[in-house]
Amino acid sequence: MSEERYVAIVGTRHYFGRKVFKPGQIVKLVKEPENSLDDEAIRVELKPLGRVGYVANSTNTVPRGCQSAGRIYDTFNQHCYGRVKFVTKETVIVELLEKVRMQIVFIEEIDLNQAR
Repeated sequence: MSEERYVAIVGTRHYFGRKVFKPGQIVKLVKEPENSLDDEAIRVELKPLGRVGYVANSTNTVPRGCQSAGRIYDTFNQHCYGRVKFVTKETVIVELLEKVRMQIVFIEEIDLNQAR
Protein backbone atom coordinates (compact mmCIF):
# COMPACT_ATOMS: atom_id res chain seq x y z
CA MET A 1 0.00 0.00 0.00
CA SER A 2 1.33 3.43 -0.86
CA GLU A 3 1.85 6.28 1.56
CA GLU A 4 -0.96 8.78 2.13
CA ARG A 5 -0.41 12.08 0.32
CA TYR A 6 -2.02 15.38 1.24
CA VAL A 7 -2.44 18.75 -0.44
CA ALA A 8 -3.90 22.05 0.73
CA ILE A 9 -6.55 24.05 -1.09
CA VAL A 10 -5.92 27.79 -1.35
CA GLY A 11 -7.85 30.68 -2.86
CA THR A 12 -11.19 29.50 -1.51
CA ARG A 13 -12.18 33.06 -0.54
CA HIS A 14 -12.21 34.00 -4.24
CA TYR A 15 -14.92 31.41 -4.89
CA PHE A 16 -17.31 30.03 -2.25
CA GLY A 17 -15.14 30.11 0.88
CA ARG A 18 -14.22 27.22 3.18
CA LYS A 19 -17.81 26.80 4.38
CA VAL A 20 -18.66 24.61 1.35
CA PHE A 21 -16.13 21.96 2.41
CA LYS A 22 -16.96 19.07 4.72
CA PRO A 23 -14.71 16.16 5.74
CA GLY A 24 -15.33 13.16 3.51
CA GLN A 25 -16.31 15.13 0.39
CA ILE A 26 -14.74 14.10 -2.90
CA VAL A 27 -13.04 16.86 -4.90
CA LYS A 28 -11.65 16.72 -8.42
CA LEU A 29 -8.15 18.09 -9.05
CA VAL A 30 -7.67 19.25 -12.64
CA LYS A 31 -4.44 20.37 -14.30
CA GLU A 32 -4.69 23.86 -15.76
CA PRO A 33 -1.74 24.12 -18.20
CA GLU A 34 -3.14 27.30 -19.77
CA ASN A 35 -2.86 29.18 -16.45
CA SER A 36 -0.68 32.25 -17.07
CA LEU A 37 0.26 32.65 -13.40
CA ASP A 38 1.43 29.09 -12.64
CA ASP A 39 2.71 26.45 -15.08
CA GLU A 40 1.80 23.75 -12.55
CA ALA A 41 -1.62 25.08 -11.54
CA ILE A 42 -4.14 22.49 -10.38
CA ARG A 43 -7.68 23.74 -9.86
CA VAL A 44 -10.01 22.10 -7.37
CA GLU A 45 -13.62 21.38 -8.35
CA LEU A 46 -16.56 20.39 -6.16
CA LYS A 47 -19.84 19.24 -7.67
CA PRO A 48 -22.17 21.01 -8.36
CA LEU A 49 -20.30 24.27 -7.68
CA GLY A 50 -17.36 23.89 -10.06
CA ARG A 51 -14.09 25.64 -9.22
CA VAL A 52 -13.60 26.15 -5.47
CA GLY A 53 -9.86 26.84 -5.24
CA TYR A 54 -6.39 25.67 -6.24
CA VAL A 55 -3.82 23.24 -4.87
CA ALA A 56 -1.21 25.24 -2.92
CA ASN A 57 2.06 25.61 -4.82
CA SER A 58 4.15 28.09 -2.83
CA THR A 59 6.43 27.64 0.16
CA ASN A 60 4.25 30.27 1.86
CA THR A 61 0.99 28.37 1.31
CA VAL A 62 1.87 24.66 1.53
CA PRO A 63 1.41 23.47 5.14
CA ARG A 64 3.86 21.05 6.72
CA GLY A 65 2.96 17.48 5.79
CA CYS A 66 1.36 18.50 2.49
CA GLN A 67 2.73 18.35 -1.03
CA SER A 68 2.72 21.25 -3.47
CA ALA A 69 0.96 21.27 -6.84
CA GLY A 70 4.39 21.07 -8.47
CA ARG A 71 5.19 17.94 -6.49
CA ILE A 72 2.07 16.06 -7.61
CA TYR A 73 1.67 17.57 -11.10
CA ASP A 74 3.42 14.73 -12.94
CA THR A 75 1.81 11.93 -10.89
CA PHE A 76 -1.47 11.93 -12.87
CA ASN A 77 -2.68 12.67 -16.40
CA GLN A 78 -5.32 15.41 -16.67
CA HIS A 79 -7.16 14.99 -13.37
CA CYS A 80 -7.32 12.99 -10.16
CA TYR A 81 -9.50 12.93 -7.06
CA GLY A 82 -9.11 13.61 -3.38
CA ARG A 83 -11.11 13.39 -0.19
CA VAL A 84 -11.44 16.35 2.17
CA LYS A 85 -9.82 15.32 5.47
CA PHE A 86 -9.73 18.54 7.51
CA VAL A 87 -11.26 21.99 7.31
CA THR A 88 -9.68 24.58 9.60
CA LYS A 89 -9.90 28.35 9.91
CA GLU A 90 -6.81 28.65 7.74
CA THR A 91 -7.03 25.88 5.14
CA VAL A 92 -8.64 22.80 3.64
CA ILE A 93 -6.54 19.62 3.62
CA VAL A 94 -7.26 16.95 1.01
CA GLU A 95 -5.97 13.37 0.84
CA LEU A 96 -5.14 12.27 -2.70
CA LEU A 97 -6.94 9.09 -3.71
CA GLU A 98 -5.47 6.27 -5.74
CA LYS A 99 -7.40 5.12 -8.82
CA VAL A 100 -8.40 1.76 -7.36
CA ARG A 101 -9.52 3.36 -4.13
CA MET A 102 -11.41 6.01 -6.07
CA GLN A 103 -13.50 3.37 -7.84
CA ILE A 104 -14.47 1.89 -4.47
CA VAL A 105 -15.48 5.32 -3.15
CA PHE A 106 -17.74 5.96 -6.15
CA ILE A 107 -19.37 2.55 -5.81
CA GLU A 108 -20.04 3.22 -2.12
CA GLU A 109 -21.55 6.63 -2.93
CA ILE A 110 -23.77 5.15 -5.66
CA ASP A 111 -24.99 2.49 -3.20
CA LEU A 112 -25.75 5.16 -0.59
CA ASN A 113 -27.65 7.31 -3.09
CA GLN A 114 -29.72 4.36 -4.30
CA ALA A 115 -30.62 3.44 -0.72
CA ARG A 116 -32.26 6.85 -0.17
